[in-house]
Amino acid sequence: MNIEKLQFITVESIEKLNALTESIQPNWGVMNPQEMIEHLEYVFAISIEKNGTKLYTPTEQLPAYKAFLLSDKQFRENTKAPIEMVGETPAPLRYTSLVEAKEKLTNTIKDFTTFFEKNEARQTLHPAFGMLDYNEWVLMHYKHVLHHLKQFELV
Repeated sequence: MNIEKLQFITVESIEKLNALTESIQPNWGVMNPQEMIEHLEYVFAISIEKNGTKLYTPTEQLPAYKAFLLSDKQFRENTKAPIEMVGETPAPLRYTSLVEAKEKLTNTIKDFTTFFEKNEARQTLHPAFGMLDYNEWVLMHYKHVLHHLKQFELV
């Protein structure tokens, strides 16, 4: 377990994301601040099976995807998830405000740690990387959250 990365996604990233305001513009991409927060919350919910998903990556490509996940490489600027996974435009907003979206994200991150503390050996499905265990989800969330923090110049 990478404690530093877990600490980053469960504490440090929440502090940084709380500094996000509606007026901050992204360096790349089409999501506004609330759409980005809701996107992160949605992916955390996938990791604990609150949101269903399916696998979009061809099975023969999974080893290469997993190798990337386990590497020190980060998502590049403007990296886009496959259109089949996220669509061409941001998902409709689910929450009434950026403040509510931040609260939901914070709660879902807490649920993430609780879920895997109770189910240490559990693996759940990521739509691009396949079945991930807790340690792999920590790496994925770390890379994903860091990518979006950079997108909005929060790191």
